[in-house]
Amino acid sequence: MARKRFDDSNCSVARALNEVGDWWSLLIVLQAMYGTRRFVDFQQELGIARNILCDRLARLVDNEVLQKVEVGEHGSRQEYRLTDKGRDLFPVVIALRQWGDKWNPAPEGAPLNLRDRATGRAIRPMQVQDADGQPLTVRDVYLPESETGSDTEDKKAV
Repeated sequence: MARKRFDDSNCSVARALNEVGDWWSLLIVLQAMYGTRRFVDFQQELGIARNILCDRLARLVDNEVLQKVEVGEHGSRQEYRLTDKGRDLFPVVIALRQWGDKWNPAPEGAPLNLRDRATGRAIRPMQVQDADGQPLTVRDVYLPESETGSDTEDKKAV
């Protein structure tokens, strides 16, 4: 069965999922954030089949989330490095990690204790905030009529 694509969708979430929407892709991005760069290291860290890793790395490179860099003599070795686009997934990965720690905690041990490198302090939970920095929930936001195409609702819920 062919995978559905959302390239022409008006939904930015659907379009983003085209690029990083399966668990292997996000886990590869996470490993790249940890500093993993070589194919064999991704394979070892993730326990992923070679063919799946080849496919996901190629897709992430095609979508400019990772870039392939020649590091050996005459192209004898390649590394995969995050692009700016890939690094911009950092808050997404952190939000998923925090959600997972809350709703599906690890059976053994505490969640990873991420700290600010400059201060050593724990990072705060990710949250959506208003323009003044106050937290918002899904019930606090709406899509304006001009962005929904709706003629019937003034404030469409998300």
